Amino acid sequence: MKTLLIDAVDGLVIPCEGGFKIFAEMHDLLESFPNRKIVVTNARSDSFAKFGLDKMPYEVFTLQQNPAKTEAKYFETLLQHFRLNSREAVYFEHNPEAVRAAESVGIKSYYYDSKKRDFDSLKSFLVENL
Repeated sequence: MKTLLIDAVDGLVIPCEGGFKIFAEMHDLLESFPNRKIVVTNARSDSFAKFGLDKMPYEVFTLQQNPAKTEAKYFETLLQHFRLNSREAVYFEHNPEAVRAAESVGIKSYYYDSKKRDFDSLKSFLVENL
């Protein structure tokens, strides 16, 4: 069964009055899949509480911007850390550069437009690729 890699801020986590919160509709969509889920971020440990990453319902992975998520090395390290090969992971992300970085190491990836919030397209991508 494939592992679902989830963009943290502007994916599962959205801004709200007074900070950030889990995006309930996104969480509900993710919960409809039985796959292992890993929240992918580049937040530094001192920002975890600010973004609510310390309260995630899933595992959280960060390299604290060393390297950035826009670099292939980030995803190579993630795969190695979780002992996954690229065919075992599916990823969605709001940053097109990070999507390209993940794809460059063979991870099937989807650009999620956090302003449009097109859940139907995201769900279709996940159903087809998980």
